[in-house]
Amino acid sequence: MDWIALPDAAVRQSIDSATVFAEFQRVQGEARSVAGGMYFKRQGPYEYLVRTSPDNRQQRIGPRTAETEDIHARFIARKSRIEARHKSLRDAVREAERLNKALKVGRVPAIVVALLQALHEAGLAEHFRVVGTHALYAYESAAGVRITPGALATQDVDLLWDARRRVRFLADMARLDSSLLDVLRRADRSFERKEDQLETAINARGFEVDFLRRQPQDDDPHPFRFSDDEGDLWPVQARRAAVLASAPVFEQVVVATTGAMALMRTVEPRTFVEFKRWMATQPSRPAPRRQRDARQADIVQAMLDDALIAPHEQV
Repeated sequence: MDWIALPDAAVRQSIDSATVFAEFQRVQGEARSVAGGMYFKRQGPYEYLVRTSPDNRQQRIGPRTAETEDIHARFIARKSRIEARHKSLRDAVREAERLNKALKVGRVPAIVVALLQALHEAGLAEHFRVVGTHALYAYESAAGVRITPGALATQDVDLLWDARRRVRFLADMARLDSSLLDVLRRADRSFERKEDQLETAINARGFEVDFLRRQPQDDDPHPFRFSDDEGDLWPVQARRAAVLASAPVFEQVVVATTGAMALMRTVEPRTFVEFKRWMATQPSRPAPRRQRDARQADIVQAMLDDALIAPHEQV
């Protein structure tokens, strides 16, 4: 057997912590919608309702009337309610993380969870999918098992950029006014772009993040850099990556060895199996990697056969 079942206590904690974390992320999204403030600003003899953003930009809504006073009151009430719920859930997540660590619920490398958190907080998570070996952490978490370590060992994580959403991606990057490399540095300040591989970021401990993209189709930009920053990363074309990009999304809360949590987006398991079997037949790929590809495909297929995991619908 290539996996073992988690103890009952760890399974229960995994389910409970994932529920808390999912609600925290939902409310976190609501909290962003009320970030900043709203107040009446006097200019000469007039008063205007003004909406402020976290970066101090202002939007004039209209002169003071019964209608704008109602808008202001409803905003303040909603902001107070959401912020109170967000604080309560943040405390609940911290407690869940403590229990996760105590019960040894997670084993995802802490750097991977930190990277996923950084992308989420930057509002970029929907543009990337974890592909390759690290997807196994999502599948085993969904199944409540631990896959044998030999099938998981790797010192890099592959992130597939969805070129189909490039217009939205560029808008999100413009809003951030940052490079993608700087976003990675929110997880680990030591990340640098690898000198000889423009698609790869590497930290001071030798952990790599590789960015992939599908081969150009239609009006895909090529070559493509994630931002105008000359030191930023360039996703590299990967053979048959379009198959991964168009597959249904599989989402699962994963837990780090530290107890920290993140939502991992990857491809649904049937696509993973098919892709890994194809990789295992490529003669240009080193034999040890082809053997691992075949083994990983067998493991996930067995989990599907045993109904431990189920394909997710398109997200």
